[in-house]
Amino acid sequence: MSRENDIRVLSSLPPDKFAEYVLMQLRNLWAVDGLYFLGIEDEYGTQKAAEIDENVWEVMGKIEARKLKTFLGSTGTDIASMMAALRLTSWALDLEDKEIIIKKNRAVIRNTKCRVQNTRLEKGLPEFGCKPVRLGFLKAFAAEFNKNISVTCNVCPPDPHTKNLWCEWEFRLEKE
Repeated sequence: MSRENDIRVLSSLPPDKFAEYVLMQLRNLWAVDGLYFLGIEDEYGTQKAAEIDENVWEVMGKIEARKLKTFLGSTGTDIASMMAALRLTSWALDLEDKEIIIKKNRAVIRNTKCRVQNTRLEKGLPEFGCKPVRLGFLKAFAAEFNKNISVTCNVCPPDPHTKNLWCEWEFRLEKE
């Protein structure tokens, strides 16, 4: 079977099911990520698992930015171009209850309901301090669009947060 055959199989899905299929596969990949993390955490501890996770997601930020730029044909170096691609990343695409605000040289993305953190809590695990993991991913992602886009974390575990705000990230174009 070739890639072309796979494309035909995907093309044969009912149009009203295609988006749900893509999101289901994305959640499957997140499940794999979580299972790997839990396995490493169980074997080597949370600190080692977090270090590995941080390194992996920083590289993923570069990879996803490059692939999305090519896929979208994006040559923009502005905040709007970067955010259009960020919305399609494996991290942001299926964030539940996300809020995105885009202005000329500034953007904010908030995660008001975090599936990963809520799953950990449901399993009796503590919140995971994902701030360094996500910060590395987002900085690497933004830098692929423009080295002058700064990324600031306004809140993310292990920071204290409200029940309806797990994380908030701000992007600024420092100079054009």
